[in-house]
Amino acid sequence: MATPAPPDFKNAAAAAKAVLSAAASVTAAAMVVQSAVHTIFPRRFRGFLVSGIRGFLGRFSDEMTMVVDEYDGFVQNELFEAAQVFLAAKQSPSTRRIRVTKPKKENHFTLAMDRNQAVVDTFRGVELKWVFASRQVDSGHRVHQGRNSTVQSEVQYFELTFHRKHKEIVLNSYLPFVVDEAKSMKQGKKTLKLHTPSFGRVYGGPLSDAWAPVNLDHPATFETLAMDLELKKMLVDDLDRFVRRKEYYRRVGKAWKRGYLLYGPPGTGKSSLVAAMANYLNFDIYDLELSGLRSNSELRRLLVATANQSILVVEDIDCTIKLQDRMSQIRAASMNTMPTGPQEDRGTLSGFLNFIDGLWSSCGDERIIVFTTNHKEKLDPALLRPGRMDVHVPMSYCTPCGFRLLASNYLGIDRHELFDQIESSIATARVTPAEVAEQLMKSDEPEVALRDMVSFLVDHERKENEGVVKEKVCQCQTVQENGGSELINK
Repeated sequence: MATPAPPDFKNAAAAAKAVLSAAASVTAAAMVVQSAVHTIFPRRFRGFLVSGIRGFLGRFSDEMTMVVDEYDGFVQNELFEAAQVFLAAKQSPSTRRIRVTKPKKENHFTLAMDRNQAVVDTFRGVELKWVFASRQVDSGHRVHQGRNSTVQSEVQYFELTFHRKHKEIVLNSYLPFVVDEAKSMKQGKKTLKLHTPSFGRVYGGPLSDAWAPVNLDHPATFETLAMDLELKKMLVDDLDRFVRRKEYYRRVGKAWKRGYLLYGPPGTGKSSLVAAMANYLNFDIYDLELSGLRSNSELRRLLVATANQSILVVEDIDCTIKLQDRMSQIRAASMNTMPTGPQEDRGTLSGFLNFIDGLWSSCGDERIIVFTTNHKEKLDPALLRPGRMDVHVPMSYCTPCGFRLLASNYLGIDRHELFDQIESSIATARVTPAEVAEQLMKSDEPEVALRDMVSFLVDHERKENEGVVKEKVCQCQTVQENGGSELINK
Protein backbone atom coordinates (compact mmCIF):
# COMPACT_ATOMS: atom_id res chain seq x y z
CA MET A 1 0.00 0.00 0.00
CA ALA A 2 1.43 3.33 -1.08
CA THR A 3 2.17 5.92 1.54
CA PRO A 4 0.33 9.28 0.86
CA ALA A 5 2.56 12.19 0.11
CA PRO A 6 2.93 14.68 2.93
CA PRO A 7 1.01 17.95 2.45
CA ASP A 8 2.92 20.72 0.78
CA PHE A 9 2.46 23.41 3.47
CA LYS A 10 4.79 25.74 1.69
CA ASN A 11 2.76 25.77 -1.56
CA ALA A 12 -0.55 26.04 0.36
CA ALA A 13 0.72 29.02 2.31
CA ALA A 14 1.88 30.67 -0.89
CA ALA A 15 -1.52 30.11 -2.52
CA ALA A 16 -3.35 31.55 0.49
CA LYS A 17 -1.06 34.54 0.49
CA ALA A 18 -1.74 35.09 -3.20
CA VAL A 19 -5.53 34.94 -2.62
CA LEU A 20 -5.32 37.42 0.27
CA SER A 21 -3.12 39.71 -1.77
CA ALA A 22 -5.58 39.63 -4.67
CA ALA A 23 -8.51 40.32 -2.35
CA ALA A 24 -6.64 43.21 -0.78
CA SER A 25 -5.85 44.59 -4.22
CA VAL A 26 -9.49 44.37 -5.29
CA THR A 27 -10.64 46.03 -2.06
CA ALA A 28 -8.06 48.77 -2.42
CA ALA A 29 -9.05 49.31 -6.02
CA ALA A 30 -12.71 49.50 -5.05
CA MET A 31 -11.90 52.05 -2.36
CA VAL A 32 -9.87 54.10 -4.82
CA VAL A 33 -12.71 54.00 -7.38
CA GLN A 34 -15.27 54.90 -4.71
CA SER A 35 -13.13 57.77 -3.49
CA ALA A 36 -12.60 59.00 -7.03
CA VAL A 37 -16.31 58.83 -7.79
CA HIS A 38 -17.15 60.78 -4.62
CA THR A 39 -14.43 63.33 -5.40
CA ILE A 40 -15.03 63.81 -9.12
CA PHE A 41 -18.77 63.42 -9.49
CA PRO A 42 -21.36 65.58 -7.71
CA ARG A 43 -23.84 63.83 -5.42
CA ARG A 44 -26.76 64.35 -7.80
CA PHE A 45 -24.77 62.85 -10.68
CA ARG A 46 -23.73 59.91 -8.51
CA GLY A 47 -27.43 59.15 -8.00
CA PHE A 48 -27.96 59.11 -11.77
CA LEU A 49 -24.88 56.92 -12.20
CA VAL A 50 -26.08 54.35 -9.66
CA SER A 51 -29.57 54.38 -11.17
CA GLY A 52 -28.08 53.89 -14.63
CA ILE A 53 -26.01 50.92 -13.48
CA ARG A 54 -29.04 49.38 -11.77
CA GLY A 55 -31.13 49.93 -14.90
CA PHE A 56 -28.46 48.33 -17.11
CA LEU A 57 -28.16 45.28 -14.88
CA GLY A 58 -31.94 45.10 -14.59
CA ARG A 59 -32.21 44.42 -18.32
CA PHE A 60 -30.68 41.01 -17.70
CA SER A 61 -32.93 40.16 -14.74
CA ASP A 62 -36.49 38.84 -14.54
CA GLU A 63 -37.11 40.75 -11.32
CA MET A 64 -39.25 43.87 -10.93
CA THR A 65 -38.90 46.42 -8.12
CA MET A 66 -41.64 48.73 -6.89
CA VAL A 67 -40.64 51.79 -4.87
CA VAL A 68 -43.00 52.91 -2.09
CA ASP A 69 -42.08 56.46 -1.04
CA GLU A 70 -43.00 57.86 2.38
CA TYR A 71 -44.77 60.92 0.95
CA ASP A 72 -46.90 61.49 -2.11
CA GLY A 73 -46.33 65.22 -2.49
CA PHE A 74 -47.31 66.73 0.86
CA VAL A 75 -49.52 63.82 1.92
CA GLN A 76 -48.15 60.71 3.59
CA ASN A 77 -48.34 57.62 1.39
CA GLU A 78 -50.91 55.24 2.91
CA LEU A 79 -49.11 52.22 1.45
CA PHE A 80 -45.82 53.23 3.10
CA GLU A 81 -47.50 53.51 6.48
CA ALA A 82 -49.27 50.17 5.94
CA ALA A 83 -45.99 48.49 4.97
CA GLN A 84 -44.34 49.75 8.17
CA VAL A 85 -47.06 48.18 10.32
CA PHE A 86 -47.33 44.99 8.26
CA LEU A 87 -43.59 44.28 8.08
CA ALA A 88 -43.06 44.91 11.80
CA ALA A 89 -44.80 41.57 12.39
CA LYS A 90 -42.87 39.86 9.58
CA GLN A 91 -39.36 39.96 10.98
CA SER A 92 -37.40 37.00 9.55
CA PRO A 93 -34.64 35.01 11.33
CA SER A 94 -32.07 36.74 9.12
CA THR A 95 -33.05 40.20 10.42
CA ARG A 96 -30.23 41.67 12.47
CA ARG A 97 -31.48 45.18 13.25
CA ILE A 98 -34.91 46.48 14.21
CA ARG A 99 -36.06 49.85 15.52
CA VAL A 100 -37.92 49.89 18.84
CA THR A 101 -39.93 52.84 20.18
CA LYS A 102 -42.34 53.33 23.07
CA PRO A 103 -44.92 56.11 22.82
CA LYS A 104 -45.56 58.03 26.02
CA LYS A 105 -48.45 56.80 28.19
CA GLU A 106 -48.69 53.58 26.21
CA ASN A 107 -47.83 50.12 27.48
CA HIS A 108 -46.59 48.51 24.27
CA PHE A 109 -43.41 48.75 22.23
CA THR A 110 -43.53 49.58 18.53
CA LEU A 111 -41.24 47.61 16.23
CA ALA A 112 -40.15 48.69 12.76
CA MET A 113 -37.57 47.73 10.17
CA ASP A 114 -34.25 49.52 10.28
CA ARG A 115 -32.53 50.92 7.20
CA ASN A 116 -31.04 48.50 4.70
CA GLN A 117 -32.78 45.54 6.32
CA ALA A 118 -34.72 43.02 4.26
CA VAL A 119 -37.80 40.89 4.91
CA VAL A 120 -38.96 38.09 2.61
CA ASP A 121 -42.70 37.42 2.46
CA THR A 122 -44.71 34.78 0.61
CA PHE A 123 -48.17 35.36 -0.84
CA ARG A 124 -50.01 32.66 -2.84
CA GLY A 125 -46.72 30.94 -3.55
CA VAL A 126 -45.07 34.17 -4.75
CA GLU A 127 -41.85 35.23 -3.02
CA LEU A 128 -41.63 38.98 -2.30
CA LYS A 129 -38.65 40.80 -0.88
CA TRP A 130 -39.03 44.06 1.04
CA VAL A 131 -36.06 46.36 1.67
CA PHE A 132 -36.26 49.51 3.79
CA ALA A 133 -33.93 52.18 2.39
CA SER A 134 -33.35 55.92 2.36
CA ARG A 135 -31.74 58.49 0.11
CA GLN A 136 -30.35 61.97 0.57
CA VAL A 137 -32.11 64.91 -1.03
CA ASP A 138 -30.79 68.40 -1.70
CA SER A 139 -33.79 70.30 -0.29
CA GLY A 140 -35.41 68.62 2.68
CA HIS A 141 -38.76 69.41 4.29
CA ARG A 142 -39.08 70.93 7.74
CA VAL A 143 -40.09 68.68 10.60
CA HIS A 144 -40.95 69.72 14.14
CA GLN A 145 -39.69 68.10 17.33
CA GLY A 146 -41.33 69.70 20.32
CA ARG A 147 -40.42 73.38 20.27
CA ASN A 148 -37.53 72.84 17.88
CA SER A 149 -37.59 72.37 14.13
CA THR A 150 -35.04 70.82 11.80
CA VAL A 151 -34.69 70.34 8.07
CA GLN A 152 -34.92 66.70 7.10
CA SER A 153 -32.72 65.95 4.07
CA GLU A 154 -33.42 62.23 3.96
CA VAL A 155 -36.32 60.51 2.22
CA GLN A 156 -37.36 57.02 3.33
CA TYR A 157 -38.89 54.40 1.07
CA PHE A 158 -39.48 50.68 0.65
CA GLU A 159 -38.35 48.56 -2.29
CA LEU A 160 -40.57 45.57 -3.11
CA THR A 161 -38.90 43.08 -5.44
CA PHE A 162 -40.53 40.05 -7.13
CA HIS A 163 -40.59 38.17 -10.44
CA ARG A 164 -42.07 40.39 -13.10
CA LYS A 165 -44.62 37.78 -14.17
CA HIS A 166 -46.39 38.27 -10.82
CA LYS A 167 -46.97 41.99 -11.31
CA GLU A 168 -50.78 41.68 -11.60
CA ILE A 169 -51.01 39.54 -8.45
CA VAL A 170 -48.94 42.06 -6.51
CA LEU A 171 -50.93 45.08 -7.68
CA ASN A 172 -54.43 43.61 -7.53
CA SER A 173 -54.18 41.24 -4.57
CA TYR A 174 -51.03 41.51 -2.47
CA LEU A 175 -50.82 45.27 -1.92
CA PRO A 176 -54.55 45.57 -1.01
CA PHE A 177 -53.97 42.65 1.37
CA VAL A 178 -51.09 44.52 3.02
CA VAL A 179 -53.23 47.65 3.48
CA ASP A 180 -56.15 45.68 4.98
CA GLU A 181 -53.91 43.66 7.30
CA ALA A 182 -52.13 46.80 8.51
CA LYS A 183 -55.48 48.47 9.22
CA SER A 184 -56.62 45.49 11.30
CA MET A 185 -53.33 45.38 13.19
CA LYS A 186 -53.46 49.12 13.96
CA GLN A 187 -57.04 48.91 15.16
CA GLY A 188 -56.17 45.99 17.42
CA LYS A 189 -53.52 47.88 19.39
CA LYS A 190 -54.62 51.43 18.69
CA THR A 191 -54.51 54.05 21.43
CA LEU A 192 -57.16 56.68 20.75
CA LYS A 193 -55.88 60.19 20.22
CA LEU A 194 -57.42 63.62 20.66
CA HIS A 195 -55.97 66.01 18.07
CA THR A 196 -56.03 69.79 18.38
CA PRO A 197 -54.83 72.27 15.73
CA SER A 198 -51.22 73.42 15.88
CA PHE A 199 -51.90 76.76 14.25
CA GLY A 200 -48.23 77.75 14.43
CA ARG A 201 -47.33 74.70 12.35
CA VAL A 202 -50.11 74.74 9.79
CA TYR A 203 -47.90 76.73 7.44
CA GLY A 204 -44.25 75.98 6.77
CA GLY A 205 -44.30 72.28 7.64
CA PRO A 206 -45.63 68.87 6.61
CA LEU A 207 -49.35 68.19 6.91
CA SER A 208 -48.62 65.73 9.71
CA ASP A 209 -47.60 68.69 11.88
CA ALA A 210 -50.92 70.51 11.47
CA TRP A 211 -52.40 68.66 14.47
CA ALA A 212 -51.00 68.00 17.96
CA PRO A 213 -52.18 64.66 19.41
CA VAL A 214 -52.64 63.57 23.02
CA ASN A 215 -54.00 60.30 24.35
CA LEU A 216 -57.77 60.14 24.72
CA ASP A 217 -58.58 58.41 28.00
CA HIS A 218 -62.25 59.37 28.23
CA PRO A 219 -64.18 56.41 29.77
CA ALA A 220 -67.60 57.25 28.29
CA THR A 221 -69.40 54.39 26.51
CA PHE A 222 -72.92 53.92 25.21
CA GLU A 223 -73.57 51.67 28.20
CA THR A 224 -72.81 54.49 30.65
CA LEU A 225 -74.61 57.33 28.83
CA ALA A 226 -77.80 58.58 30.48
CA MET A 227 -79.77 58.79 27.22
CA ASP A 228 -83.14 57.65 26.01
CA LEU A 229 -82.79 53.95 25.17
CA GLU A 230 -84.47 54.21 21.77
CA LEU A 231 -82.32 57.19 20.79
CA LYS A 232 -79.19 55.36 21.92
CA LYS A 233 -80.10 52.26 19.88
CA MET A 234 -80.82 54.43 16.84
CA LEU A 235 -77.37 56.01 17.10
CA VAL A 236 -75.53 52.70 17.48
CA ASP A 237 -77.41 51.17 14.54
CA ASP A 238 -76.65 54.24 12.41
CA LEU A 239 -72.93 54.07 13.22
CA ASP A 240 -72.79 50.34 12.47
CA ARG A 241 -74.55 50.87 9.16
CA PHE A 242 -72.18 53.69 8.22
CA VAL A 243 -68.91 51.80 8.78
CA ARG A 244 -69.97 48.77 6.74
CA ARG A 245 -71.23 50.69 3.69
CA LYS A 246 -67.98 51.59 1.94
CA GLU A 247 -68.98 50.00 -1.35
CA TYR A 248 -72.50 51.41 -1.05
CA TYR A 249 -71.22 54.99 -0.78
CA ARG A 250 -68.92 54.42 -3.73
CA ARG A 251 -71.74 52.89 -5.80
CA VAL A 252 -74.14 55.80 -5.23
CA GLY A 253 -71.40 58.39 -5.80
CA LYS A 254 -71.22 59.93 -2.33
CA ALA A 255 -68.23 60.71 -0.12
CA TRP A 256 -67.92 58.15 2.71
CA LYS A 257 -68.77 60.50 5.57
CA ARG A 258 -71.61 61.14 8.01
CA GLY A 259 -72.67 64.31 9.80
CA TYR A 260 -74.30 64.49 13.24
CA LEU A 261 -75.76 67.51 15.05
CA LEU A 262 -75.98 67.23 18.84
CA TYR A 263 -78.15 69.99 20.27
CA GLY A 264 -79.53 70.73 23.70
CA PRO A 265 -78.86 72.65 26.93
CA PRO A 266 -75.41 72.60 28.55
CA GLY A 267 -74.76 69.55 30.71
CA THR A 268 -76.89 67.13 28.71
CA GLY A 269 -73.92 64.97 27.68
CA LYS A 270 -72.95 66.15 24.20
CA SER A 271 -69.18 65.85 24.78
CA SER A 272 -69.62 62.50 26.53
CA LEU A 273 -71.58 61.22 23.54
CA VAL A 274 -68.73 62.19 21.20
CA ALA A 275 -66.27 60.27 23.40
CA ALA A 276 -68.62 57.27 23.47
CA MET A 277 -68.79 57.30 19.66
CA ALA A 278 -64.98 57.39 19.46
CA ASN A 279 -64.61 54.52 21.92
CA TYR A 280 -67.28 52.47 20.14
CA LEU A 281 -65.75 52.89 16.66
CA ASN A 282 -62.12 53.11 17.82
CA PHE A 283 -61.79 56.39 15.88
CA ASP A 284 -59.47 59.29 16.76
CA ILE A 285 -61.04 62.68 17.49
CA TYR A 286 -60.00 65.92 15.78
CA ASP A 287 -61.24 68.89 17.82
CA LEU A 288 -61.52 71.81 15.41
CA GLU A 289 -61.58 75.26 17.02
CA LEU A 290 -62.91 77.43 14.22
CA SER A 291 -62.48 80.73 16.06
CA GLY A 292 -58.69 80.38 15.79
CA LEU A 293 -58.67 80.12 12.00
CA ARG A 294 -57.20 82.94 9.95
CA SER A 295 -58.50 81.98 6.52
CA ASN A 296 -60.37 79.41 4.49
CA SER A 297 -57.07 78.11 3.12
CA GLU A 298 -55.92 77.35 6.66
CA LEU A 299 -59.16 75.48 7.32
CA ARG A 300 -58.68 73.51 4.11
CA ARG A 301 -55.14 72.51 5.08
CA LEU A 302 -56.29 71.35 8.51
CA LEU A 303 -59.10 69.22 7.11
CA VAL A 304 -56.89 67.61 4.48
CA ALA A 305 -54.48 66.60 7.27
CA THR A 306 -57.12 64.62 9.19
CA ALA A 307 -56.81 60.84 8.98
CA ASN A 308 -59.33 58.28 7.80
CA GLN A 309 -61.44 56.55 10.45
CA SER A 310 -61.72 59.71 12.51
CA ILE A 311 -64.30 62.02 14.07
CA LEU A 312 -64.06 65.73 13.36
CA VAL A 313 -65.75 67.69 16.18
CA VAL A 314 -66.89 71.30 15.89
CA GLU A 315 -68.26 72.30 19.28
CA ASP A 316 -70.61 75.25 19.79
CA ILE A 317 -70.89 75.80 16.06
CA ASP A 318 -73.16 78.80 16.64
CA CYS A 319 -70.44 80.61 18.64
CA THR A 320 -67.06 79.59 17.24
CA ILE A 321 -67.30 81.13 13.78
CA LYS A 322 -69.21 84.01 12.21
CA LEU A 323 -71.69 81.89 10.29
CA GLN A 324 -74.18 84.71 9.81
CA ASP A 325 -77.51 84.05 8.18
CA ARG A 326 -77.20 84.93 4.51
CA MET A 327 -80.52 86.76 4.51
CA SER A 328 -79.07 89.12 7.12
CA GLN A 329 -76.15 89.80 4.82
CA ILE A 330 -78.50 90.41 1.89
CA ARG A 331 -80.56 92.86 3.95
CA ALA A 332 -77.39 94.62 5.10
CA ALA A 333 -76.20 94.90 1.51
CA SER A 334 -79.54 96.34 0.38
CA MET A 335 -79.34 98.96 3.16
CA ASN A 336 -75.73 99.81 2.27
CA THR A 337 -74.61 98.84 5.77
CA MET A 338 -71.98 96.32 4.71
CA PRO A 339 -68.56 97.07 6.23
CA THR A 340 -66.14 98.85 3.95
CA GLY A 341 -62.39 98.79 3.70
CA PRO A 342 -60.03 95.77 3.82
CA GLN A 343 -61.51 92.78 5.61
CA GLU A 344 -59.68 90.03 7.43
CA ASP A 345 -59.69 86.77 5.49
CA ARG A 346 -61.39 84.69 8.15
CA GLY A 347 -63.48 81.54 7.80
CA THR A 348 -66.81 82.17 6.11
CA LEU A 349 -70.04 80.22 5.83
CA SER A 350 -69.54 79.48 2.14
CA GLY A 351 -65.96 78.35 2.73
CA PHE A 352 -66.97 76.10 5.60
CA LEU A 353 -69.81 74.51 3.62
CA ASN A 354 -67.40 73.69 0.78
CA PHE A 355 -65.36 71.59 3.16
CA ILE A 356 -68.40 69.82 4.59
CA ASP A 357 -69.97 68.57 1.36
CA GLY A 358 -68.03 70.15 -1.52
CA LEU A 359 -65.18 68.63 -3.51
CA TRP A 360 -62.83 68.80 -0.52
CA SER A 361 -65.12 66.53 1.50
CA SER A 362 -64.05 63.61 -0.69
CA CYS A 363 -60.41 63.90 0.42
CA GLY A 364 -60.58 60.92 2.78
CA ASP A 365 -62.77 57.97 3.71
CA GLU A 366 -64.81 56.77 6.68
CA ARG A 367 -65.03 60.12 8.44
CA ILE A 368 -67.64 61.43 10.83
CA ILE A 369 -68.34 65.11 11.46
CA VAL A 370 -70.03 66.01 14.75
CA PHE A 371 -71.42 69.50 15.42
CA THR A 372 -72.65 70.55 18.84
CA THR A 373 -74.75 73.55 19.80
CA ASN A 374 -76.83 74.82 22.69
CA HIS A 375 -79.04 76.83 20.31
CA LYS A 376 -80.08 74.99 17.18
CA GLU A 377 -82.37 77.85 16.19
CA LYS A 378 -79.35 80.15 15.72
CA LEU A 379 -77.79 78.03 12.99
CA ASP A 380 -77.97 79.02 9.36
CA PRO A 381 -80.47 76.73 7.56
CA ALA A 382 -77.78 75.89 5.01
CA LEU A 383 -75.92 73.96 7.71
CA LEU A 384 -78.88 71.86 8.79
CA ARG A 385 -79.79 70.09 5.58
CA PRO A 386 -78.96 66.39 4.93
CA GLY A 387 -75.51 65.89 3.48
CA ARG A 388 -74.09 68.29 6.06
CA MET A 389 -75.87 67.39 9.27
CA ASP A 390 -77.47 64.06 8.36
CA VAL A 391 -78.66 63.05 11.84
CA HIS A 392 -80.07 65.53 14.37
CA VAL A 393 -79.72 64.21 17.93
CA PRO A 394 -81.66 66.05 20.66
CA MET A 395 -79.82 65.94 23.99
CA SER A 396 -82.58 66.38 26.58
CA TYR A 397 -82.83 66.82 30.33
CA CYS A 398 -82.49 63.77 32.54
CA THR A 399 -85.33 61.22 32.35
CA PRO A 400 -86.40 58.56 34.89
CA CYS A 401 -84.66 55.95 32.72
CA GLY A 402 -81.49 58.08 32.68
CA PHE A 403 -81.63 58.46 36.47
CA ARG A 404 -81.78 54.68 36.98
CA LEU A 405 -78.71 54.26 34.76
CA LEU A 406 -76.80 56.96 36.65
CA ALA A 407 -77.78 55.44 40.02
CA SER A 408 -76.47 52.09 38.81
CA ASN A 409 -73.20 53.64 37.55
CA TYR A 410 -72.49 55.89 40.55
CA LEU A 411 -74.06 54.02 43.47
CA GLY A 412 -74.12 50.45 42.21
CA ILE A 413 -77.83 49.94 42.97
CA ASP A 414 -80.76 49.08 40.72
CA ARG A 415 -83.65 49.74 43.13
CA HIS A 416 -84.44 51.69 46.31
CA GLU A 417 -87.54 52.85 48.13
CA LEU A 418 -86.78 56.47 47.12
CA PHE A 419 -86.62 55.70 43.41
CA ASP A 420 -90.34 56.30 42.77
CA GLN A 421 -90.30 59.70 44.46
CA ILE A 422 -87.13 60.78 42.62
CA GLU A 423 -88.34 59.54 39.23
CA SER A 424 -91.66 61.32 39.67
CA SER A 425 -89.87 64.60 40.33
CA ILE A 426 -87.33 64.11 37.51
CA ALA A 427 -90.14 63.49 35.00
CA THR A 428 -91.28 67.12 35.41
CA ALA A 429 -88.05 68.82 36.53
CA ARG A 430 -85.59 70.31 34.06
CA VAL A 431 -82.36 68.90 35.47
CA THR A 432 -79.46 67.77 33.34
CA PRO A 433 -77.67 64.42 33.63
CA ALA A 434 -74.58 66.36 34.75
CA GLU A 435 -76.52 67.86 37.69
CA VAL A 436 -77.90 64.46 38.70
CA ALA A 437 -74.46 62.86 38.47
CA GLU A 438 -72.96 65.61 40.64
CA GLN A 439 -75.55 64.95 43.38
CA LEU A 440 -74.98 61.18 43.28
CA MET A 441 -71.22 61.67 43.66
CA LYS A 442 -71.53 63.55 46.95
CA SER A 443 -71.69 60.40 49.07
CA ASP A 444 -70.65 56.77 48.79
CA GLU A 445 -73.66 55.74 50.87
CA PRO A 446 -76.69 55.19 48.60
CA GLU A 447 -79.14 56.19 51.35
CA VAL A 448 -77.39 59.52 51.96
CA ALA A 449 -76.90 60.26 48.25
CA LEU A 450 -80.55 59.55 47.40
CA ARG A 451 -81.92 61.68 50.24
CA ASP A 452 -79.66 64.51 49.08
CA MET A 453 -81.06 63.92 45.61
CA VAL A 454 -84.62 64.34 46.92
CA SER A 455 -83.66 67.59 48.67
CA PHE A 456 -81.97 68.87 45.50
CA LEU A 457 -85.06 68.18 43.38
CA VAL A 458 -87.39 69.87 45.89
CA ASP A 459 -85.14 72.92 46.00
CA HIS A 460 -84.84 72.93 42.21
CA GLU A 461 -88.64 72.80 41.79
CA ARG A 462 -89.05 75.69 44.22
CA LYS A 463 -86.51 77.84 42.34
CA GLU A 464 -88.12 76.98 39.03
CA ASN A 465 -91.57 78.03 40.31
CA GLU A 466 -90.13 81.29 41.63
CA GLY A 467 -88.60 81.90 38.22
CA VAL A 468 -91.94 81.37 36.49
CA VAL A 469 -93.68 83.81 38.85
CA LYS A 470 -90.94 86.40 38.34
CA GLU A 471 -91.20 86.01 34.56
CA LYS A 472 -94.97 86.57 34.68
CA VAL A 473 -94.51 89.72 36.80
CA CYS A 474 -91.99 91.08 34.30
CA GLN A 475 -94.36 90.36 31.42
CA CYS A 476 -97.20 92.14 33.26
CA GLN A 477 -95.01 95.18 33.85
CA THR A 478 -94.02 95.25 30.20
CA VAL A 479 -97.65 95.15 29.07
CA GLN A 480 -98.60 97.97 31.47
CA GLU A 481 -95.68 100.11 30.35
CA ASN A 482 -96.82 99.65 26.76
CA GLY A 483 -100.34 100.83 27.66
CA GLY A 484 -101.99 97.41 27.55
CA SER A 485 -104.91 96.59 29.81
CA GLU A 486 -104.77 92.79 29.54
CA LEU A 487 -102.38 90.58 31.51
CA ILE A 488 -100.34 87.90 29.83
CA ASN A 489 -101.00 84.48 31.30
CA LYS A 490 -98.85 81.65 30.08
